Amino acid sequence: MSALTFTLKHRPDQRVDLSPLVPHLLEGLESTQIAALQLQAGKRKARVDELFTISGSDTQAIVIKNSVAKLDFIGKELQDGSIKVEGDAGAYLGFGIKSGEIIVDGNVGLYAGCEMKKGFIKINGNAGDFLGGALPGNKMGMKGGIILVKGNVGERAGDHMRRGNILIEGNAGDYCGSRMTAGTIAVMGQTGRFLGYAMRRGTLLLWNQPQLSASFNDCGAHTLAFLPILFASFRKLNSKFADTSIAFNRVQRYAGDMSEIGRGEVLVKLG
Repeated sequence: MSALTFTLKHRPDQRVDLSPLVPHLLEGLESTQIAALQLQAGKRKARVDELFTISGSDTQAIVIKNSVAKLDFIGKELQDGSIKVEGDAGAYLGFGIKSGEIIVDGNVGLYAGCEMKKGFIKINGNAGDFLGGALPGNKMGMKGGIILVKGNVGERAGDHMRRGNILIEGNAGDYCGSRMTAGTIAVMGQTGRFLGYAMRRGTLLLWNQPQLSASFNDCGAHTLAFLPILFASFRKLNSKFADTSIAFNRVQRYAGDMSEIGRGEVLVKLG
């Protein structure tokens, strides 16, 4: 049984909400029923077959071909199965994902992995602002799972992050780890200004020295036994994070944000 494949016919004029196209909502539907589903496209409704050519039948393995940045809410509240995006994705990719896997070949927009609970998201390109963050007004962002980004990410990655891992092979923008409560954000590249702004707890793991505010205290150099265990958990990933040569356990530790309860930590590779 081949993957259920949606091939975009042409670039839409308006943004399209693809939240109905997830395995648990499509399971048991005939191809004609899937084709007749209504998608919100700007101010109007559009049938799935108006926008996509449909092939395959395995609803547990969905492929979106010719995808563009105007396709929003791909994989919203995904509960099982997998979604592969060939191209770019819009905002709210994997919003509230509960389990399963989403892989994107290109770039993604704002709020990817927003308020996700479990599961795995891999982005082979760049990601926009608020990666793994919380909706405006909410105070609980990512609650579990793994987000892996091969490129760069925008501002406020992990904003209000509660649990889980965000792994960034490239650079991170300003306010990375802002207001985070727990979890781990690892950045191989450079980080922007206001790193860990108002973070309460959690870990920021860095390969390069950041620009820290005065509300972070230098706690000196440490050899941390948990880091080899953490890196070992990444070995199953198809990523630089799986390379044993990049692992380390000797760090410079900074505690903060002292303007909050100050139980967060920034760990910077030494040597």
